[in-house]
Amino acid sequence: MSVIPHLINGELVTENGRAVDVFNPSTGQAIHKLPLASQATIQKAIDAAKAAFPAWRNTPPAKRAQVMFRFKQLLEQNEARISQLISEEHGKTLEDAAGELKRGIENVEFACAAPEILKGEYSRNVGPNIDAWSDFQPLGIVAGITPFNFPAMVPLWMYPLAIVCGNCFILKPSERDPSSTLLIAQLLLEAGLPKGVMSVVHGDKTAVDALIEAPEVKALSFVGSTPIAEYIYAEGTKRGKRVQALGGAKNHAVLMPDADLDNAVSALMGAAYGSCGERCMAISVAVCVGDQVADALVAKLVPQIKALKIGAGTSCGLDMGPLVTGQARDKVSGYVDDGVAAGATLVVDGRGFSVAGHEEGFFLGGCLFDNVTPEMRIYKEEIFGPVLCIVRVNSLEEAMQLINDHEYGNGTCIFTRDGEAARLFCDEIEVGMVGVNVPLPVPVAYHSFGGWKRSLFGDLHAYGPDGVRFYTRRKAITQRWPQRASHEASQFAFPSL
Repeated sequence: MSVIPHLINGELVTENGRAVDVFNPSTGQAIHKLPLASQATIQKAIDAAKAAFPAWRNTPPAKRAQVMFRFKQLLEQNEARISQLISEEHGKTLEDAAGELKRGIENVEFACAAPEILKGEYSRNVGPNIDAWSDFQPLGIVAGITPFNFPAMVPLWMYPLAIVCGNCFILKPSERDPSSTLLIAQLLLEAGLPKGVMSVVHGDKTAVDALIEAPEVKALSFVGSTPIAEYIYAEGTKRGKRVQALGGAKNHAVLMPDADLDNAVSALMGAAYGSCGERCMAISVAVCVGDQVADALVAKLVPQIKALKIGAGTSCGLDMGPLVTGQARDKVSGYVDDGVAAGATLVVDGRGFSVAGHEEGFFLGGCLFDNVTPEMRIYKEEIFGPVLCIVRVNSLEEAMQLINDHEYGNGTCIFTRDGEAARLFCDEIEVGMVGVNVPLPVPVAYHSFGGWKRSLFGDLHAYGPDGVRFYTRRKAITQRWPQRASHEASQFAFPSL
């Protein structure tokens, strides 16, 4: 069984000590050993970043951007290899893995605009012979802690922008599917990134706490569950760090009576069951305005859910692969059990699903609940699996109140032909990312990604313009060069024009 190393100061590093297995979810078999970083290993990455930072921060933004241009080319050239690694360790289909990588590459493309996005502001003659400008300077050493569900895309939300802004970056990826993340970081070195500017360290809470506690680490980016996001935000900010911590979600889709139901069903199938529902932007609740809409939706969904093509993620032409671990599969099955016990109507039951030749894989079929109510656990909590819940309401206002009352506010969407209803929904819904006839309203790379309420801890969203602001500090400079022939008396009042 191969060992997956850390990447520190441009070198692959292995260490003796604690380690965990990395599994292929389609077979249920352990395929790699992953060492878990000690505090000493984390410190090695920090020391490498400290040594690399002075030269990197003084590298012109245009030269930093050139590294990103080469990096983008290498990512595109290695798409098949990266997708294969994602599928082998995560379980998502090859097509889904390739789509994830493409969305990650968009963020590299945005980072290529470093000379533009790092331009400051300049004002001449704000006072007599006085000029003023602002400069956006790097923070220093920053770190990212990323989840299993997007081992390529989410890290690419973070470090290309952080690095192109002049920072050094330490990445702690998920220990469940680290190989693609490590390969991508190696490609960045191949693109010309100096040693020490980027390190990858594998680990668990010990590594996370080491990054939180290290005074050299000035900022932390995190994507994962809400309890851990809240923990990292509290512990990081307590130590004076800048933190953006993206947490969980319970994303609702509202179906109005005038919705194009066939297109809505197609959209919901992909949004609820794509990637086995292991997405923070997955639609897990369909809120139907009126029983007629709900009945028609169920009738159209059932045959499509039963026809889902499920198998080993590395096979072609599939709709779904397995869940990432056996524990994840069992947890989702437990939610289904709980929904049945609470009185929801289980219309399609995916429990007990198996794939011929892959009986030990972590598979679960698509599940559909009807008549779900807000007090049920399957409604309140993030399931993170292929389970769609249908809630019936009588009006758009009731649907919006339902969404606004939920503790999460990550993403939502509405299916309608009514512009007035859509505008009301967009204006009044208390959710960070909103789609109109778009089920997964993930912003493009030159906007920013983030939810509201307990889906985001911190003031700035991920990537895009907010990402630039997160990874830089504004410095305001006011400069005056007095004329040689003049002499001015001291001024004791607060200066003004």
